[in-house]
Amino acid sequence: MDFKILKNGVKIVHEQSNSNVSHFGIIINSGTRDEETHEFGLAHFIEHALFKGTKKRKAYHILSRMDDVGGEINAFTTKEDTTIHASFLTPYYKRAIELIYDIVFNSVFPEKELVKEKDVVIDEINSYKDSPAELIFDEIEDVLYENKPLGHNILGTKPNIKRFQKKNISDFIDRTYATDQIVLCSVGNIKFERLVKYIEKYFEHLTASNFKREIIDYSDYTPKQIVKNKKTYQTHCILANQAYKLDHDKRIGMFLLNNLLGGPALNSRLNLNIREKYGFAYNLDSNYHPFTDTGIFEIYFGTEKGNFDMSLELIRKELDKLRDNKLGTLQLSKAKKQLIGQLAISSESNENKMLSIGKSFLHFNKVDELEVVMNKIESIQATELMDIANEVFDFGKMSMLVYK
Repeated sequence: MDFKILKNGVKIVHEQSNSNVSHFGIIINSGTRDEETHEFGLAHFIEHALFKGTKKRKAYHILSRMDDVGGEINAFTTKEDTTIHASFLTPYYKRAIELIYDIVFNSVFPEKELVKEKDVVIDEINSYKDSPAELIFDEIEDVLYENKPLGHNILGTKPNIKRFQKKNISDFIDRTYATDQIVLCSVGNIKFERLVKYIEKYFEHLTASNFKREIIDYSDYTPKQIVKNKKTYQTHCILANQAYKLDHDKRIGMFLLNNLLGGPALNSRLNLNIREKYGFAYNLDSNYHPFTDTGIFEIYFGTEKGNFDMSLELIRKELDKLRDNKLGTLQLSKAKKQLIGQLAISSESNENKMLSIGKSFLHFNKVDELEVVMNKIESIQATELMDIANEVFDFGKMSMLVYK
């Protein structure tokens, strides 16, 4: 793994790969939580608008630049960051780097294109509202983080989208796209010195700038239970509680415990009990997402209306088991092996690895090798997991949102 920080603060992280396909991206520590009230939805709208024209390219030429050589370019926005990344045959590294630089720092946001893109985003909002299994995840965050930056959803509101002008975009970019909040991440078959040379040609001249995200106090959280009549065939339910932030020393233990409870494996406790034993739910999982200054733990399930109460009670019992009973030596060993194996398999995807090392270097100025992460997982004790369960899995501290 190679690292470098340019004089203007832009970070570079690269891992050598022998694959014919390479991956390069830019991660900007700027997301929807950095929006002012009148800007709700702007970070995501900018992600769309960046592809609509630069000083030297029209939208068609942006979209064709990587497609013409069999590559692809994509982007996404989260609560805390904006990412644009490309996958391509290794000889086209310079093409990918230049294109990403051009759309992030030379976009002109043509008014005609913005008008069209507003309709696209509004249609995305309409589509999203048609999917209760997706909508419920954003709405629970608004419950946990009511009147706080993390609460509002990524897509924003239709009235806001319609009001956005070029100046709103420029103001947001000038305020949050700071060089000290940018990491350029790469996994591919290119020497680091050559990669840095390409990057410096386009990024080194950027004027150094700084952005500091506001740290929020979440201690005033009060659990809520909300039921909404959505006239859905299934009853959709999500349970959530605040959890550990990105740099918390219990973060890895929280990942391990969540994986055991309701992770992607078919032998998770929730899946074995509620789906396999009783057949109550097809869609059922738990998730843990850490943020800069807080985190969220959530359990989602969809079930027939007549099975809702029993499903909820079974979930509560599984949470209580982890709070009241320390994992045995064999149980703990299996849970660790499972998480380590999943991480190892995920790291086989160079695209996933590129995004992972980028986020790590952005937030921690380092990237732990897989072996280091494995050792951290192996060092977790059963008593630590029981402590975490009692802090986060307390049913009385959880908020609940139900669509029926």
